[in-house]
Amino acid sequence: MLSKKEIKDIQSLSHKKFRDELKLFIAEGPKIVGELIELIPQQIEKVYAVKEWIESNQSHEVGIVEVNSIEHQRLSHLQTPNQIIAVIKKLPSTKPDASSFTLYLDTIQDPGNFGTIIRTADWFGIKSIVCSPGCADVYNPKVVQSTMASIARVNVYYDENEEWLKGQAVPVLAATLHGRSLYDRSKMKEGILIIGNESKGVRKEILQYATEQITIPKKGEAESLNAAVATGIILSHLLTF
Repeated sequence: MLSKKEIKDIQSLSHKKFRDELKLFIAEGPKIVGELIELIPQQIEKVYAVKEWIESNQSHEVGIVEVNSIEHQRLSHLQTPNQIIAVIKKLPSTKPDASSFTLYLDTIQDPGNFGTIIRTADWFGIKSIVCSPGCADVYNPKVVQSTMASIARVNVYYDENEEWLKGQAVPVLAATLHGRSLYDRSKMKEGILIIGNESKGVRKEILQYATEQITIPKKGEAESLNAAVATGIILSHLLTF
């Protein structure tokens, strides 16, 4: 049986304050946790799983604690708990040098969007994402779940002083509503793509560093595209393979 303190500590990881203090985050569900165990076993602090999962996953060499259904529900941050929860040490974060294609996210605040953008970056082989201070916390449980383990393959760096874009020697493209058509732009191997806030777009303070503004032409009447969807469309056209 888990102690009250252990349960309270895991529950507290839903709050950024405690994730920062404990330097831990959580992931839930057999698919994402199973993949993270394979990718970053050294970062796994502890795994809490129901008996059914443990019996069918005997090969993992990490610390696994069996919990009953009531304990699992108390630990879970999901509406429908899913067999397994992992407590994981925060991942190393390094400042990218923009020698390869890099995403810059300006105040992306929706956790689902943020996590999906990380997953999309992983799909297209982008190794680093730089975030302005106003972005959601990468270790927010909803962000982690939306990455589907891509959080372990993509370096996420927070540009706390908003100075990273200064003096970059590669093309800096900003996705806006009034830029050059994406389809008039040639493909590229290196550069930076700025994706702005879901409702307000790229701030002027960040837009000043763009060497070019691009847009996805529209035929319909929608006011804008979801930030994660727009990121996928732009990357699919811009990047060489």
